[in-house]
Amino acid sequence: MRNLWHIFRIMMTGEAKALRRGLLLAALVLIMGGALLGLSGWFIVAASAAGLAGTGAVFDVFRPSAMVRFLAITRTATRYGERVLTHDATLRALARLRVALLSALSLRSHERLIRLRGAQALNRILADVDALDGVPLRLFIPLIAGGVTQILALIVLSWLVAPAVALAIFAIYVLGGLAVLIWGMSRARTPSRRAEAAAQAFRTRFIDLVTTREDLAVYGQLPAQIETAQTADARRQAAATVTDTRERQAGAALMVVSALAGAAALWIGGGLAEAGEITPARAAIGFFTALALMETVAPLRRAVAEIGRMIGAARRVTEQMQAPSDPVPDHVPDAPLTLSFKDVSFARGAARPVISGFDLALSPGDWVALQGPSGVGKSTVLLLAAGALRPLSGQVLVADQPVTNCLPGLVTLVGQRSALIQGTVAENLRLAAPEADDAALWAALTAVALDGVIRAKGGLEARLGPRGSGLSGGESRRLVLARALLRRPQVLLLDEPTEGLDHATAERVLRGIRAALPHAAVLMAAHRSEEQGAADRVLRLPEVQKPLSAAGITSTFTSK
Repeated sequence: MRNLWHIFRIMMTGEAKALRRGLLLAALVLIMGGALLGLSGWFIVAASAAGLAGTGAVFDVFRPSAMVRFLAITRTATRYGERVLTHDATLRALARLRVALLSALSLRSHERLIRLRGAQALNRILADVDALDGVPLRLFIPLIAGGVTQILALIVLSWLVAPAVALAIFAIYVLGGLAVLIWGMSRARTPSRRAEAAAQAFRTRFIDLVTTREDLAVYGQLPAQIETAQTADARRQAAATVTDTRERQAGAALMVVSALAGAAALWIGGGLAEAGEITPARAAIGFFTALALMETVAPLRRAVAEIGRMIGAARRVTEQMQAPSDPVPDHVPDAPLTLSFKDVSFARGAARPVISGFDLALSPGDWVALQGPSGVGKSTVLLLAAGALRPLSGQVLVADQPVTNCLPGLVTLVGQRSALIQGTVAENLRLAAPEADDAALWAALTAVALDGVIRAKGGLEARLGPRGSGLSGGESRRLVLARALLRRPQVLLLDEPTEGLDHATAERVLRGIRAALPHAAVLMAAHRSEEQGAADRVLRLPEVQKPLSAAGITSTFTSK
């Protein structure tokens, strides 16, 4: 429950005003419901008693009936307002929560990020956030509003009817409601969690089935994948059936609580009326109000059914939103940036170091290419330079400050895999520079020799499919490079930037990057001769990395 309360406080932070108003309206709805039924009961019994006593002609039926109509109409309008306020505020809070979760995820270490499947992580976040809509709507707002109504009913019934009736109703609903909530949570938590896990498994397998159906058919695996998806769906339905059963059981238990409260009010109130301590009409107020107060605990039925998925989602969201230990980047140097490695070593786990005693310095405008076979640490050097990895020892500095202290955008890394989204070419480019005008977008495309291709496809408004489909591998690569240029980085890190391009296009792209960023320090992992030829210096990394001194590094450079 601690995580659920934490999530509720987060949602209240941005929508406190709307949710407080919704909470007030929710309490008013419950209060008016109790008043409506209590007044109706009093009116019916009092009118009957007046008729039996022969005083019906002088009994005032107009004001009570007018109040009944007023309460009925006003309660309906208040319920509508409460639903609009609370649901709208909850949806806005959930939207902000999704953004906060994705922002927190982007700050995770490179080692954690590379273990994530993008689509799977996104589906998990969306499912967790969707599960949390019940935290305010079906848990805390109903509980708080119901508690306030029960306390007010205790006070009013003690005054209008009798303290004994009021205490009996209050005790039965509070103790009975809490007992049903605790009992239902203990019984429904595991099935609810299993239902959510099965739903996620089915969703993942069904998406895999749809997106890869051609490949599965070619390799004869389509029937097996269909069976796997059907098995996951069967588990989901079985778990949902158990959860529905628990919800109905909780609803039945709450009906028993309501019946006990009504019976207690009728028994105690009837006894007091028989003894002449109160009138039958006042006793009727207690009985009918007890029935109306069922509405204060009715939302617990849905809460019980969803408590398992809400608790699990709240725990994961709370963990993901914990503040990272990294310092907040705030360094904005005045002069052009230099990039330097000082005695840097890095190893993954307990393995031998990938690099050891590594020293390197790049001044503004320098282009350095890292050469060597796969596995010698070229990509690792780039990730260290980007601040995505932490060195085991030594320092990676930008303008004599740790690279992790620099604001995002000053150092930009373009990795081996292209990352594009479904949408227009302009939308993909403006991910890096939202305020860039069309002229700036075309200039970036021209720099990477992609302007002709994009014009032939319909210009900046040409639409790309999921993951940027619609472009070849080399075209996607160049679009990502154009997007990096729009950030105007002072240190640019490139991992095999011309992979998949022909010789002439590769040279044109490299010239375009140098012309677009003449003062940027560029460090790139280079397999191809075009990339090595574009560099001012080439550093060959040995297959078995040994400590490198500054003099050793100088000897491995070849200058153009």
